[in-house]
Amino acid sequence: MSQGRRFTVGAVLVATSALLVSCAPAPDAGDGVAASETCVRMVTNSGGLEDRSFNQSTWEGLQAAEDEFGVEAEALVSTGETDLAPNVEQAVGSGCELVVTVGFELAESTLDQAGKNPDLAFAIVDEIVTAPNVKPVIFDTAQASYLAGYLAAGVSKTGVVATFGGGNQPPVTLFMDGFVDGVAKYNEAHGTNVRALGWDKAAQDGAFTGDFEDINKGKALSEGFIDQGADVILPVAGQVGEGAASAAVERGGVSVIWVDSDGYETLTEAFRPVILTSVLKNTQDAMVEIVGDVVDDSFVNEAYVGTLENGGVEIAPYHDLAPLVSAELDAEIEGLRAAIIAGDIVVESPSAP
Repeated sequence: MSQGRRFTVGAVLVATSALLVSCAPAPDAGDGVAASETCVRMVTNSGGLEDRSFNQSTWEGLQAAEDEFGVEAEALVSTGETDLAPNVEQAVGSGCELVVTVGFELAESTLDQAGKNPDLAFAIVDEIVTAPNVKPVIFDTAQASYLAGYLAAGVSKTGVVATFGGGNQPPVTLFMDGFVDGVAKYNEAHGTNVRALGWDKAAQDGAFTGDFEDINKGKALSEGFIDQGADVILPVAGQVGEGAASAAVERGGVSVIWVDSDGYETLTEAFRPVILTSVLKNTQDAMVEIVGDVVDDSFVNEAYVGTLENGGVEIAPYHDLAPLVSAELDAEIEGLRAAIIAGDIVVESPSAP
C-alpha cells in the first residue's frame, strides 16, 4: 500500500466542523490558562515512536500542540503489522476528536474507521486517503532532495554519489527522483559527469532493502556503493539508513544525507561527523496547525502539502561538514531554492503530491 494506491471514501471536499464526540478534559495547560477539552490519539506505524523519522516528528508536533492549545495527546505504538488495525480502533474508541495515523501501513485501517465514524476527524501522515473526514499530510520532498542532490554532487570528491530506499513506494521514490535530478542539474551547470547510483528515474526502479528496520541491510548496500566509489549516500529507509551512517563512519571519507528529521540531532552522536545535511519534513508545524483547526472547528479534509515555499520541506544545516560546502556552492543552492519557490524550476516526479 502506498501513495500510488489512493485510498478513497467519497470525493467531495467538506468541512468536518461538527465533531460530536467528546473526551475527558485535558490537564491545565500549565500557565494558568484553562486547558482545551480536546484530546488527540496518534497511532504509529510498525517503526515505533522513536524511529528518528516521521513517527517521532509527528509526536513532537502533537506535544507542541499540547503546549500551545492545552489539548491532551497520547500515542499508541505499533510494533508489528498485527497492531495496526487494533490500535486505530482503540484510538477511535478513546472518544477523542482527532485521530492521527502515520504512514502507508495505516491507510486501510484509517479508511475503514473514517467510514464508520463520519463525525470524527482523522489525519494521516505521508499517505493519501480520500474521505470527507480524513486530512492527508504529505510533503513534496523532491523539492528539497533536489537541493540535496545538487549539494551531494558539489561536494563529491569521487564524482559518484548514491541513494537507496526501503521500498519502491511513492513517499520513498519522491526523494530519489529529486535527488538524481539535483545531481543532473549540477552536471548541467558545471559541465561535470557526477554519477548517481541506486536510482533510475526513467525506469522508476533502483536499489531497495525491502524493509525499514534491518540496519544490516542498509550497511551492506551502502558498502557496495562505497566500493563503486560513492562518497555521498542518501538512504530513504527509516532506521535502515543507520546502516549507511555506520558504513560511512567505518570507511571514512563518506558522508550521508538523512531524511525526514535532522539526522545530526536525532541520530547517535557517533554519526554526527558523517551527516552532511538532511531532507526535512516539517511534520511538527503541520500537526500544530491541524490540532488548532480541530480546536476551533475549522478542520477540513483538504491535504496539507509541505513545500519549500511554506516551509514544509527543507534541507538541514551542514553542521560539522560545513567546511566541505564552499560559499559559491551554498550560494548556488540558495539560488535554486529561490527558483523553485518562484516556479522558475519545477521539480517533477510521478510520485509528486
